[in-house]
Amino acid sequence: MGIAARLDDIGKPAWIALMILSFIFFWPVGLAVLAFLIGSGRMGCWKHRGHGRWHNEELRDTASRWFGGERQPPSSGNRAFDEYRAETLRRLEEEQKDFRAFLDRLRFAKDKAEFDEFLAERRQRPQPPETRPEG
Repeated sequence: MGIAARLDDIGKPAWIALMILSFIFFWPVGLAVLAFLIGSGRMGCWKHRGHGRWHNEELRDTASRWFGGERQPPSSGNRAFDEYRAETLRRLEEEQKDFRAFLDRLRFAKDKAEFDEFLAERRQRPQPPETRPEG
């Protein structure tokens, strides 16, 4: 049984330890071990068989939605449902906007009523008699 097979039996920590020790003792061997690990795929970092993770269309779409400024929910795969969901979300956002406008008008009306009440109370207060300076 070769060294690689024995290290494979132990697992990834053995490969990582071998790479670190080889960098410590003689760095060119550490580079060779690192190149071997990358080339053989023993670390399991690249699961898409040579394709980067951005070749996956769903991940790319998700990234463009989040980082491109437009956030949309991911597709369910059913276009009819996606259209229904988009229409429902649009309607809910419109209702939310209308409700916020209603709340603003309600707050304004309440503030106006309170201010009018304050002015009415102030007008009804008896004015103190003006004292004329004697002179």
